Amino acid sequence: MVVNLLQNGRIGLAPMEGVIDALTRDLLTRHAGFDWTVTEFVRVVDARLPPRVFYKHCPELALPQVATPSGIPVHLQLLGADPAALAANARQALSLGAVSVDLNFGCPAKMVNRHDGGASLLRQPDRVYQAVKAVHEALDGEIPVTAKIRLGFANRRLAVACAQATEAGGAAQLVVHARTRDEGYRPPAHWEWIGKIRRHVSIPVVANGDIWTLEDYWKARTLSGCRDVMLGRSALADPWLAPRIRHWLQTGERLPASSWAMRASVLKEYAARQRQQLPDRVVVSLVKQWLAQMRQGSDEAYENFQRVKRLTELDPLLDSLVAEEAHGTGLAPSPQAHNTHSLA
Repeated sequence: MVVNLLQNGRIGLAPMEGVIDALTRDLLTRHAGFDWTVTEFVRVVDARLPPRVFYKHCPELALPQVATPSGIPVHLQLLGADPAALAANARQALSLGAVSVDLNFGCPAKMVNRHDGGASLLRQPDRVYQAVKAVHEALDGEIPVTAKIRLGFANRRLAVACAQATEAGGAAQLVVHARTRDEGYRPPAHWEWIGKIRRHVSIPVVANGDIWTLEDYWKARTLSGCRDVMLGRSALADPWLAPRIRHWLQTGERLPASSWAMRASVLKEYAARQRQQLPDRVVVSLVKQWLAQMRQGSDEAYENFQRVKRLTELDPLLDSLVAEEAHGTGLAPSPQAHNTHSLA
C-alpha cells in the first residue's frame, strides 16, 4: 500500500465578490470537502460600519454557529487601507460574533485598486504590516486574523516582503494567490513562488490559483509545499471538485468527473432558492453568471451556456438546461473509480 502523504490537507472556499454569497456557500459545502469558507469583502474606508453591513455580507453571524448549514465555519473578510478604520471594524465584527477576520490584499479589481484597496497595498509592504498589526492588536487574541495576498502588484519583487509583513503584523495564516495583480487570472499560476514564500515565513501558507482538477491539486501542493489549498473559480465551475479531492485523500480512489446532470441540479436549486427573494429577471442573470463559470472544463456547460445566454425568462432558461439522466448525482464511487496514488 502506498502511503498518502497529502492526507491531512485542508481545503478552503475562497471569497468571490458578487458571486459567492451565503446561499452559494451553503450549496457548495453540502458535501464533505471544504474545511472553511470566507465571505465577500466588507469594504472599509474611514469609519466603523453599522451591524447591518456585516449581516448583509455574512448572514451566518446571526446563527448560533458562524457556519454554513452544514457546519463549515465562515470567516469574515475586510478590505481597506486605513489601519485605524480596519481595527474599528474588526472590533465590530468581533462584537457581532465573528470567528475570524481575514484581510484582503489580493483583490485585482481596477476600481478597488484605484481606491487604495486590495492588491494596491502590495506595492508597500509596510502598509500591509501596519494594517495587519492594527487589526491583530484590536482583536487582542480573541479571534485570529488572517490575510490573503498575491505575488505582487506589477511584479514579484516584493512577494516575500509582503508575506513577511503579514506575519510580522500578527497574521495566523496567509493565503497566496499565485499571480501578481497585473497577471489577473491569466494562466499559468506560479505555485513554485508560493513555495518560495513559504520558506521565508513560519505561519501556515495556503496555496490558491488555477486548481481546476485533481492533477492541479497535486501539482499545486507539490510545487508550493503547502499542506492546504483554497478553491474559488474552480469550485463554481465544478461544485464536486472539493468533495472529489477529499474522497481521494481519504481513500486513494479517483471518482469520475462531475456529470452535467450534477452541475445542472445545483443551478436549478440555486435558482429555486434565489427566486424566493429576488425578481426572476435578476435570478436569470445570476444563473447565467454561475453557468458561465461552469464552462471551464465542461463542453456540456459551454453548450448549455450558448443555448441560454440570450434567454430573458427564468422558467424557459431552466427548462433548457438539458441534462442527462440524473443517475450518479451522489458521490459514491462508480465502477470506473480507480486509484490515483500514481499521481505522486
